[in-house]
Amino acid sequence: MTQYLISLYQPDGPTPPPEFLEPIARKIQALNEEMKAAGAWVFAGGLHPPTTATVLRAKENGEIAMTDGPYAEGKEHLGGFTIVEAPDLDAALEWGRRVTEITYLPVEVRPFQGEEGPSCV
Repeated sequence: MTQYLISLYQPDGPTPPPEFLEPIARKIQALNEEMKAAGAWVFAGGLHPPTTATVLRAKENGEIAMTDGPYAEGKEHLGGFTIVEAPDLDAALEWGRRVTEITYLPVEVRPFQGEEGPSCV
């Protein structure tokens, strides 16, 4: 089976209040449990805001430059992700569809390279 990354993109700006987020979190947790029961769930996690990011960039002289903030500025940022194992893209897209139905956020589904899943290239 191939592993797929389901990325959630959220708009920049203030975090919605707990009364908005708590029902979504409960539904996502239930979906994660369903994925686990189906043998599809590998890993999931939410990310802190992009302002907490540190970008490392190799320079030609061998030094590493570090800068605060996200790699790319935009109106949306990667807010979290789930990794699933699925027999094909259609099955992975079905999990992604379920995530976007719960969160109302744009979701990107992308396969990992190779048969074994995540690896460094």
